[in-house]
Amino acid sequence: MDCKKSANAAACSCTYSPCPRKGLCCECVAYHRQNDELPGCYFDSRSERTYDRSIDSFIRSRSKNPG
Repeated sequence: MDCKKSANAAACSCTYSPCPRKGLCCECVAYHRQNDELPGCYFDSRSERTYDRSIDSFIRSRSKNPG
């Protein structure tokens, strides 16, 4: 399977601009997984901007914004 880095990067909601994994979703997921985190695309825009990628942060953001 070919990586669609340009298309992925265009749709990426992560605001951490110097990230070397932007558009490389498989690398992003692997990186955050090894750190017990979730990628920024799992978060709503307000929560994503905190750069707190922890699973606890994700749960807190989803319980404030159900559905």
